[in-house]
Amino acid sequence: MIVIVVTIIVLMTIAAFFSAAETALTAASKPLMHQLNEEGDQRAGTVTRLLDQRERLISTALLGNNVVNILASALTTSVMIEAFGNEGVVYATVIMTFLIVIYGEILPKTYALLHTTTVSLRVAGIMSALVAIFHPFNVGVEYFINGALKLFRVTTARTRSAQQILAELRGTIEMQMAEKTIREEIKHERAMLRSVLDLTGVEVGEILVHRKKIVTIDADLLISDIIEQVAASPYSRIPLWRDQPDNIVGVLHAKNLLRAIESAGGQNERVDVVALATPPWFIPETTKLLDQMNAFRARREHFGIVVDEYGALLGIVTLEDIIEEIVGDIRDEHDVAVPGIRPQADRSHLIDGSVTLRDLNRELEWDLPDDKASTIAGLVLHESRVIPDPGQKFLFHGFRFEVLRRQRNQITLVRVTPPHPASLESDKAA
Repeated sequence: MIVIVVTIIVLMTIAAFFSAAETALTAASKPLMHQLNEEGDQRAGTVTRLLDQRERLISTALLGNNVVNILASALTTSVMIEAFGNEGVVYATVIMTFLIVIYGEILPKTYALLHTTTVSLRVAGIMSALVAIFHPFNVGVEYFINGALKLFRVTTARTRSAQQILAELRGTIEMQMAEKTIREEIKHERAMLRSVLDLTGVEVGEILVHRKKIVTIDADLLISDIIEQVAASPYSRIPLWRDQPDNIVGVLHAKNLLRAIESAGGQNERVDVVALATPPWFIPETTKLLDQMNAFRARREHFGIVVDEYGALLGIVTLEDIIEEIVGDIRDEHDVAVPGIRPQADRSHLIDGSVTLRDLNRELEWDLPDDKASTIAGLVLHESRVIPDPGQKFLFHGFRFEVLRRQRNQITLVRVTPPHPASLESDKAA
C-alpha cells in the first residue's frame, strides 16, 4: 500500500512537470530565447529548437501527461477498491479529479505562466531528450493529424505575409509597453520603434518642409547679395532658382561657396554660383520614407526637392528629416527653434497650424488621424469643410478645436483640448 501511494505521488509530480513544461515552452518568447542564445545560453538554443517543432513538443508533453495521469488513476482506483470495495471507484474518481486538476494542471501551469523564461530554460534539456525518444510516435501522429485535416479540406500551410509580421511586431510593442510604469520610462523608445515600422507606410509628402518655410536664393542676384543671404541662412544647402521660385536650377552648398570665394582671391564677381551648385534632385511626394532613405544612401545625398504630380514645387526633404521621424527632433546650434506646442493649465494646448499630426501624436500620445491631412490646420479644414473664422469651435474625434488665429486663408494657431483621461481609458476598454 505504501509503495503504491508513493508511486502515485511520483506520478503526479511527473504530470505536474509535463504540464509546466508544455505551458512554459509554448508561451516562451522566441525572440528573447534567440537573444539569450546569442549571449551564450545554450539552453535558450534548445528552447528555440523545440519551438521550431512545436507540434512534436506538444505531442510529447500530452503523451507523457496522459500516460502518468491514467496510470495514477488506475493505481488509486485499485487502492480504493481494496480499501472500500466497489464504493472505492467513487472515492478514487473524486480524489484523482482533485489531484489532477489542482496539482497536475492548475498549479504547475500557473507557476509556468508566472515564470515562463525560467521554467522553459530548466525543462528544455529533458523535453528535448523526450522529443527525440518519442520521435517515431510523433511522426505517426503528424501524419495522422495532417491526413485528418486534409480530409476536412483544412490547409496545413504556415506561411505569413509581410503585413502580418509587421502587425505582430506592432502588437508586441504595444502589449509589452502597456503598463504605466513601463510606458513612462521608455516612452521615447516606444515612439522610435513605432516610427521604424511606419517608414514603409509614410510618404515624403507627410514630413516635407513646406515651400513657405524653405530658404531659396535667386541665382541671378549679385554675388555679394548671394553671399550675404547664405551667411544669414541657418542651413548649409540652399536651393537656387531662376526666373520664378518654382524653377529650381541647383542646390548650393555653403562649403563649396566658401571654397570658391577663397580661390577667387577677393574677386568674388568671378564666382559662378550656378556652376558650384549640384543638380537638383526631384522627388515625388508619394515616395515612401523607407524607399527615400535607401535612395539617399545609394546616391550619397542628403537633400531632395519634393514635387507633386504636376511637377510643382511642394518643399524639400532631407536625410535628417527622415531620421527625425525615427529618433525625434534633432537640433544643433544653427537650428531655428520655433515653438509649436504650448501646453496650458486647463489641459488644452496652443498649437501652431503647421505642426504635423505625426509629431503631435508622438509627442502627446494622442491618436488623431493623419491619413487625410498632414498638419493640425489641415485636419481642421478637412473635418469642418470650411475655412473657419477665429473663435469658431469644433469637436472632432473626441477633441475640441478652437481656431485662434488665421492669416488670410491659412489657420496659424489652434487651441486643442483632448478628451478627459477617464473617457480615453473607457474608449480603449470598449
